[in-house]
Amino acid sequence: MTTTPLRPGRSHRLVGTRLGTYLLAADADGLVGVWRQDQKHFPAAARLGAVAEAPHPVLDEAEAQLLAYLAGDREEFTLPLAPEGTEFQRAVWAHLASIPRGTTATYGQIARALERPRAAQSVGAAVGSNPLSIVVPCHRVVGSTGAMTGYAGGIETKQALLLLEGALLA
Repeated sequence: MTTTPLRPGRSHRLVGTRLGTYLLAADADGLVGVWRQDQKHFPAAARLGAVAEAPHPVLDEAEAQLLAYLAGDREEFTLPLAPEGTEFQRAVWAHLASIPRGTTATYGQIARALERPRAAQSVGAAVGSNPLSIVVPCHRVVGSTGAMTGYAGGIETKQALLLLEGALLA
């Protein structure tokens, strides 16, 4: 049996939050991933790199910002981001980042904004593969009727984030 080597230059750490444990991964270019432990589409170990044993400027700042965000002490993230994806995925993720806090958008609205009005399902797939959960707010995307739709970290987590941001009433 062969094993896939770890990504050189990439590090990760686990961070406990009020919404569960998250794994943060970064390389020299920036944050490459924020995944909830045990979520759907959790990356393979080789994609994560080595455990960060020492201080790491990107991971340290990402952890601090994530914890402050979830505590309600921060409203946005200011981190260097380096997600890996196709050109279409990166376009969808860039649009997600433009959805204002406290609001939601539908897959169809995003498809139309990207001038691909028939691509709502492709938008859904790109949203579902977003490697930067919470930081790139895929939780702000809802179904065409406003219904809660799938979220890799679980619908309860999505609802908690939308409540925190004021997009849902308690």
